[in-house]
Amino acid sequence: MPLKKNISSRSEDTQLLTVFQAHFTDFLNLARIRLICLFISSLCKVRSVNFSKLSSGFDNKAASSSNYRRIQRFIAEVELPMKWISQLIFSLLPQKDSLVLVIDRTNWKLGEKNINILMLGVSYKNVAFPLMFRMLDKRGNSHTSERIALIQDFINWFGKDCIDCLLADREFVGEDWLGFLNENNIRYHIRIRNNFKIYCPKRQKEVTAWHLFNNLKTGQLRHYSKIMQIRGEYCYLSGMKTIKDGKLDFCIVVSFNKPHEALEKYKQRWQIELRSNHEYLKTI
Repeated sequence: MPLKKNISSRSEDTQLLTVFQAHFTDFLNLARIRLICLFISSLCKVRSVNFSKLSSGFDNKAASSSNYRRIQRFIAEVELPMKWISQLIFSLLPQKDSLVLVIDRTNWKLGEKNINILMLGVSYKNVAFPLMFRMLDKRGNSHTSERIALIQDFINWFGKDCIDCLLADREFVGEDWLGFLNENNIRYHIRIRNNFKIYCPKRQKEVTAWHLFNNLKTGQLRHYSKIMQIRGEYCYLSGMKTIKDGKLDFCIVVSFNKPHEALEKYKQRWQIELRSNHEYLKTI
């Protein structure tokens, strides 16, 4: 199907251009910075990453076929380091301290190729803005070393003082992982599986996690103020009894500290709409 000529009459977003010039001038020439701005504006307009659709949404006087070739050349010739992109996004965040970080992973297949992305985002008003990511050359769960590398990049680029806490689901639990967070004094609230073994110093014995919350009423919360041990690492424990799909379930969260805040903080994980979710990315 022949490419249509762009019929948009809107001028280029000068505010976006100003922001990008301030950030990328030392790395990219003005023509390529303008192309990035056109690309982003078109992305918001056509809501697709298909090059043909994007090229027809550019706010310029060029034919869509010309815009299409510019996009192809840019993608083929330019590699934007993750650090540049992350620092740009960070500079645009409405707040830059007391950040609630969210780590997540999405995995699907594009033809025969596995697309597996480990993502770190910043939660703000029930939306998580993707800040940095790593492509995993495999299927399935991330490894502890991959998670640590992602968090270490954040620390190297932005420091630890801006972090309020890190939220993660049941995939992101392990002795070395919790050990890394504990050693770096990074607050976290991470959900664990119901059958995890917990060592209770007070009882001097190991128990299955859900047993500690089984006598609660549905919807009732409990947090333990005494530190416990999971897989050799010390942490605090909170939980509640729930009903999921008509069956009894538990939401059990381990924390670095402040267990009384754990479930309220972790609730943000259920509410956010991570902009990198696989349904959005699969529009490619």
